[in-house]
Amino acid sequence: MRDFFKSKEALLYVMALSMSFSFAAWMSLLNNFVIEAASFDGSQIGILQSLREIPGFLAFTVVLVLIFICQQRLAYMSIMALGLGVLLTGYFPSAIGLYVTTVIMSIGFHYLETLNQSLSLQWLSKDKAPIVLGKITAAKSATSLVVFVLIYLMMKYYSMEYKYVYLFFGGITFIVGILAWLLFEHFKEEVAQEKKVKLKKEYWLFYILTFFAGARRQIFIVFAGFLLVEKFGVDVHNMVALLFINSVLNMYFAPKIGRFIARFGESVALKVEYVGLILVFMSYAFVENLYFAYFLFVLDHLLFSMAIALKTYFQKIADPKDIASASAVSFTINHIAAVFLPALLGLVWLYSSSLVFIIGASIAFISLSLSFLIPRNPIQGIETTLKQKALDKVV
Repeated sequence: MRDFFKSKEALLYVMALSMSFSFAAWMSLLNNFVIEAASFDGSQIGILQSLREIPGFLAFTVVLVLIFICQQRLAYMSIMALGLGVLLTGYFPSAIGLYVTTVIMSIGFHYLETLNQSLSLQWLSKDKAPIVLGKITAAKSATSLVVFVLIYLMMKYYSMEYKYVYLFFGGITFIVGILAWLLFEHFKEEVAQEKKVKLKKEYWLFYILTFFAGARRQIFIVFAGFLLVEKFGVDVHNMVALLFINSVLNMYFAPKIGRFIARFGESVALKVEYVGLILVFMSYAFVENLYFAYFLFVLDHLLFSMAIALKTYFQKIADPKDIASASAVSFTINHIAAVFLPALLGLVWLYSSSLVFIIGASIAFISLSLSFLIPRNPIQGIETTLKQKALDKVV
């Protein structure tokens, strides 16, 4: 057990699983909770999700905070903030109350996600990173699976109120943050990290793909589940069961996706992801069958595991000292669209829900086009195929 608390990889698992434990609960209950307890419409859910993404947009501030506190301790504080926001959620079933608790939760979540990515890319070797990240994704899915089972039992058989369910999951995460701070060894930085916020032209393709990833991710997170509840009348028990299926499939496929990326490279993996997203979003736009909508929801969620490829692509092209600052900047870029897109598309939704998903398919198509610029074997100095061709001409 003592060796466990001296392991960097173990800490990466603890950070990821504590995040998944409370966020999975918050997210799986959200659509039903806001409709049943706060009578939200499409516009209000869009506003809430936009507010949720503001801390993501401000993720670059992680770099500024790191001037005063190390990454590891800031990660523990982020775990506690995430837990606090979740445990308070059920006690404020109003628009303003949900907006405030969502922002608290989101600050912890997005700081933790930023730090988790930064530390993962610093602590894992380039050869191991896709495989370990795949395993962590599978472990997160297993955690979500436990969460969904617990929620199902709490609400189906014990008729627990939303506020107590949120209190349980948020409280556990808060406690884990405290225990991790007290028990884990402090790991010294092998490479001193840049403490300035800046964009580097060498990473331009990574930045653009990250921007579009954030845009299309919001369409799934905000509107895919909302479609099931509003259009098909799916209740909270069936939503949790659906997320349960997602977790089971991710447990099986995520490690295989990690090995697929390690074998075939990021360029191929991202092309597969983007083609799949185009088909899924176009199908969402016109779906009329509940069971086909279920299938699309599961497939859409599974494709998110391919996002590992974008992280490992950056790891391969980045200067090691840039990882912390660039991770923070990339999260801000990822959330630029997220700040305004949910609210904007919430208004579009009132006019046409199909158009929202057609926009998502268009974003995925642009991402697919850009993915052809990723080299088969990207390295620092050869970040794009354009750079590769320019170097070949010089030679």
